[in-house]
Amino acid sequence: MCYNLYMNGNLKKILMIATGGTIACRRGEMGLTPVMTSEEILSFVPTIKDFCEVTAVQAMNIDSTNIRPSDWLKMAKTVEENYYNFDGFVILHGTDTMAYTAAMLSYLIQKSPKPIVITGAQKPIDLEITDAKTNLYDSFLYAASKQASGVQIVFDGKVIDGTRARKMRTKSFNAFSSINYPFLAIIQDGKVMQYSLRKYRGKPIFYDEINEKVGLYKLIPGASAEILDRYFDMYDAVVLESFGTGGIPDGDGYAFYDVIDKWRKKGKILVMCTQVVNEGSDMTVYKVGKSLKEKYGFLESYDMTTEAVVTKLMWITAISKNANKVKKLFYKTISDDILYTYD
Repeated sequence: MCYNLYMNGNLKKILMIATGGTIACRRGEMGLTPVMTSEEILSFVPTIKDFCEVTAVQAMNIDSTNIRPSDWLKMAKTVEENYYNFDGFVILHGTDTMAYTAAMLSYLIQKSPKPIVITGAQKPIDLEITDAKTNLYDSFLYAASKQASGVQIVFDGKVIDGTRARKMRTKSFNAFSSINYPFLAIIQDGKVMQYSLRKYRGKPIFYDEINEKVGLYKLIPGASAEILDRYFDMYDAVVLESFGTGGIPDGDGYAFYDVIDKWRKKGKILVMCTQVVNEGSDMTVYKVGKSLKEKYGFLESYDMTTEAVVTKLMWITAISKNANKVKKLFYKTISDDILYTYD
């Protein structure tokens, strides 16, 4: 169900897509639960009527911990079905999986001349002390600006590229950082200070398929290769989150090489990334990385975020599972997700 608010023919038309999250929560006996409607949320920021018209749709109302790939497809489809009726889009979302959603939408909706802004809050919007009102106001302000295009997160006055966001703090208002990439813009005192001059033109490219069979395996000291073997059995592609610049244990008692070789021959995809947040991977530095990569030729994340790696593989392997095709698409820069490789 959609409803129109703040109608003025001279203003930018923005579609707000509500999905739930903390911004829509009220406290109950079991804790915070998203229950507020779009109309209730918008009532807390009436001044947005000064610079945009708002139409709202309630796509879902869930805690973002419960987000599924099918929900990403629903968000993308909502944007696609309404794309030519609006000048921009604001998606309300919980913070816990917001970085995954921002990355996934960057692959499902590519080269959009119109902005698709994702925001949320660390505190519900009906509290006296909350970041929700500012984040919501800033998101509409940015969605209505001339400079904005593509998918981005607006949070705590920062505009972060959709493929570069990472939640770094669980409670603080400055919850998100931009990883290995500068902020696109800063919003302060009701003004947008644009740093990036990127502006997409032409028609956007929409995709409507996701392959959910992508797994993420985080290495710990003494990790078992049997778990990786199980991951390969379950998934078409596995992201191995390693230590430092990247490598896989190769000492006595480890069997990772044998597992990787077995599944590589069966056409499974392996991508190496790092648990270290900043500066990316470089498997040429140490023997535990270089020798393995040279022998098996698997993919490497370089400066990509883990969220971008996982969602990009979900997008790519829905298109093709051919190793050469996957490699070509994986190393193709999309929405600024990867800036350098050594391949």
